Amino acid sequence: MATHIALSLALFGSLALALVLWRWAERVAGTRQLTLFLVGVAVWIAGNELPTWFGPGAERAGLSLLATAALTSAVFFHFAAAFTRTLARPWILGAYALGSAAMVLSIVLVPGGYQAFAGLEYVAVPNTVGWCTSIVWAALAGAGQLLLLRALATWTGLARRQLAAVTASSAWGLLCMSGYGIVALGLPMAPWPLLGLPIYPVLLVYGILRYELLLANAWARRALGWAILVGTAGLVVAAVPLLPFGAALGTRFATAAEVGIAFLVLGGPARRLAGRIVYPGGAVTPDDLTAWRANLAQAADNVELASRAALLLSRRLSISVQVVVGDAVSAVTAPLLTCCRSETGWRSILASGWGAAPPGPRRVAEMLGVVLAEEAQRLERAVALAQQERERQAQARLAELGALAATVAHDVRNPLNIIGMAVATADAGTRAEVRDQVRRITRLTDDLLDYAKPWSVVAAPMNIAALVRELAARRPVIEVRLPDSLQVVADPGRAEQAISNLIDNACAVAGRVVLEAECRDGQVRLHVCDDGPGIPADLRDRVFEPFVSRSPGGTGLGLAIVARIAKASGGTVGLTERPGWSTCFTLSLPQAS
Repeated sequence: MATHIALSLALFGSLALALVLWRWAERVAGTRQLTLFLVGVAVWIAGNELPTWFGPGAERAGLSLLATAALTSAVFFHFAAAFTRTLARPWILGAYALGSAAMVLSIVLVPGGYQAFAGLEYVAVPNTVGWCTSIVWAALAGAGQLLLLRALATWTGLARRQLAAVTASSAWGLLCMSGYGIVALGLPMAPWPLLGLPIYPVLLVYGILRYELLLANAWARRALGWAILVGTAGLVVAAVPLLPFGAALGTRFATAAEVGIAFLVLGGPARRLAGRIVYPGGAVTPDDLTAWRANLAQAADNVELASRAALLLSRRLSISVQVVVGDAVSAVTAPLLTCCRSETGWRSILASGWGAAPPGPRRVAEMLGVVLAEEAQRLERAVALAQQERERQAQARLAELGALAATVAHDVRNPLNIIGMAVATADAGTRAEVRDQVRRITRLTDDLLDYAKPWSVVAAPMNIAALVRELAARRPVIEVRLPDSLQVVADPGRAEQAISNLIDNACAVAGRVVLEAECRDGQVRLHVCDDGPGIPADLRDRVFEPFVSRSPGGTGLGLAIVARIAKASGGTVGLTERPGWSTCFTLSLPQAS
């Protein structure tokens, strides 16, 4: 009975694994041949079991199915040749020709019959024809095994580990098939090697996918964990009757309770043991996950997040690992873990360089990648919230500033008018000085009102080169180096205000000013450069803040207004470096298509 159960499990396991292997057939060379081989194994097992299932009337059909054994071995030979890439096509065609001839011979001539053996009611026993065909399929299977062994002596790295797993599983299959040798030779013993046949297709498929498909290792860990758990629980239940009080625990209810208790107690250890076996060196504990989260949570941006993750992974695996969060990389010199934004959130991918990594380190990298994706998601939310808070505070400050500006404008303009009228009879020098100071205060008030009030831009395509030439024509110190047409998408009025402020800022301190432009990454970049004294180091980081000015008579709001206009237009403004100039401001605006 145990032999029939083992053969049935091997039959259904081979078919199920053939479906799984076909799903991932593009991953490994020769996988399609291996899929057909598993189907052939299932057919051969069915040929042995048909009389057991359906009685003597199925013997002829069973022998016909058994006749496919030689062709199935030819398929295995083809798999070995394709997997190792060692033989030319004529050898493979010769193997198929030999296997097909043996199959036809077994179908035309009776290869043997069924008889009782070692407690089994129906066992296929070969005659002379059966022995000839058996020698053929055994020779083809042995030749395939020799191909694997020969390649094993020369391959290195991951390829050798994968080949060793396949070779070992194939050797296990040959050992299991030796059970039929016991039957054919009529040895006085049960065909016990057949009991290991259900494990054969599992080992063979796992040997193929272990280093190619990380999901196969997850399946293997679960399956091995359950196998250890069930086996250990069975041993516990079997050992209970040996105890002094075992008879009292032998009832059906007590046995069920024993099984339940065994599962509860042994579940965790069984899963951990399976994880260590499937992922050697890849154990990740809850403490590891907590430590990784605490470390990555300290990152202030994606660059620091990637740096911390790379350091953690490199120390854990004792190899140099490259980690990228967000942006792609052009050159990869180490195993690469990328964490990128997708439609469903952040996710981590083992991108390249992991081909030579065994399952353990790959699992460690995958687990850290999960934590990295979680932290990237958290960091994105934190940055967004911080940006929202900054914008809220900026709007609040602008509202306060707007209220203050309105009050100042109302309270200052009337006294200015009175002062202007009061000096109407004064000498020309006094009137000119008062007029200049009144104009300065008026400009400050106007700028303050303009900066503080809420406003928006109405963008439209415009020729910024024509606007620049028109503004520069009023100042002889400006040199314009622009093409005739330079199209941008901007609010014409605000664009004129921004460029005028940049030109005024340069002309106020310099003897020579140049305006140049370039198009890059969908933006038109206008450079306003001057040969003035430059900007002091203590002002460079604050030059776009309100009330920061490098010229003695400036209001300190001109560049701040330029920054607001650039942001509202979908562009930027910044202090840049260009050879030959002491100061250069670059205004970027979206280029019109």
